[in-house]
Parts: sequence; C-alpha cells; structure tokens
Amino acid sequence: MQTTFQVQNLKCGGCVKTISNKLSEIKEIKNVIVDKESSSVSFDHQGADVASLIKDALKRMGYPTIDDENGFVDKAKSFVSCASGKLA
Repeated sequence: MQTTFQVQNLKCGGCVKTISNKLSEIKEIKNVIVDKESSSVSFDHQGADVASLIKDALKRMGYPTIDDENGFVDKAKSFVSCASGKLA
C-alpha cells in the first residue's frame, strides 16, 4: 500500500534530506519519496498502523501533516532538521 502525506514546513533540500534519511531508517516502510515542490512525503507500507507511525515521526521532526497543528515548536524543529540536513 502506498500512502502520501502533505506536510508543512518543507522548504528546501535540507528538509528533504533529513526526512528521507530519518524515514529510511524505519524498516516497516520502503520507497520513501519526499517532494519539495508539492510538500509531500510518499512511502510504501503494509498495514494502517504504519501510516500513523510515520505521521507521528514527521510531527516529531517538525513536519506535521497539513491536517495537524503547526505551532511554534514544530516550526523550530523543522528549522533544526533543515539545518542538520544541509550539514550532513
């Protein structure tokens, strides 16, 4: 099954790299695609529980889905994630 989430705070290649690297570490998903232009994250998985796990992981990184709250803390987390993606 493939799932795509529209995410907030996805601004640059550093963000793309961070999201791709972190999600690729999760063994329950495959074929992670992060598209900066559409602010989307797509992945293949088995089971609905995995999609919730990924949604939570994105929020923890500072990239909440479009239907989730995007507060100051989320924006700050995404800034840090972005910067670390650029440095890595």
